[in-house]
Amino acid sequence: MTPESPGSGSTVRRILLGSQLRRLREQRGVSRQDAGYVIRASESKISRLELGRVSFKERDVADLLTLYGVADESEREALLGLAQEANAPGWWHRYADVLPNWFQTYVGLEEAAALIRTYELQFVPGLLQSEGYARAVIDLGNGGATAEEIDQRVHLRLQRQQRLTGANAPRVWAVLDEAALRRPIGGTEVMRGQLEHLITVSKLPNVTIQVMPFKFGGHAAEGGAFSILRFPEPDLPDVVYVETLTGALYLDKRDDVDVYLQAMERLSVDSATPEGTVEMIGEILRET
Repeated sequence: MTPESPGSGSTVRRILLGSQLRRLREQRGVSRQDAGYVIRASESKISRLELGRVSFKERDVADLLTLYGVADESEREALLGLAQEANAPGWWHRYADVLPNWFQTYVGLEEAAALIRTYELQFVPGLLQSEGYARAVIDLGNGGATAEEIDQRVHLRLQRQQRLTGANAPRVWAVLDEAALRRPIGGTEVMRGQLEHLITVSKLPNVTIQVMPFKFGGHAAEGGAFSILRFPEPDLPDVVYVETLTGALYLDKRDDVDVYLQAMERLSVDSATPEGTVEMIGEILRET
């Protein structure tokens, strides 16, 4: 299949198809174990399919639809078509040699999100990084990488940023700890370029940037950085992304997501306003 263009969202199509298959299975009272038996798979494979975490074989989808009593041809064709679209490789797959599997999932979700809310403690978020700052951060995190690999990673990050000014651009709301603005990543000139870049992107109509100042003291997100992604499809739950040194957590249970939503709401209230944030960045620039 031809790789999809930025913003086309096969990851979300997988999640949508999985949720519809789960709904059909539950309506018929079929267990995951029995569904797995029909397609020669395990119960855990059915769970991964229903969460949209793995690709779909059209034959398996057809067999499951038969098991769930879906006989209407138009409904079957629509779901089988969705399965075919869901298997289209994302544009980021061309970077698979430098992109961990756990992060490919995030890039796919980011591509399809309508709203991205993020809190960062140590670094400026990837979507808001200047090229020089991105290169410095990537150098720090990939000490053994070749120059070519670093270039690929930087190019991938810049390509992700194209969504901010493209068609159907997502709403991005970022709260940065003041530490992220004062930590001298890449040296003085790189940081000056990054601070100027933040002022520039803050003028985009779909981007809101706030800073949590040191003077506020303790706050609602002392536990660390996280992102919350919301999708235009009403059937899809919000997803919380929490990155670790060796992987990532993807949380979509309502109780878990609500905790992070409350923390983000509190951060937005307690942080400097967007206008005040631009003033803060300007002050730090003058000090640099």
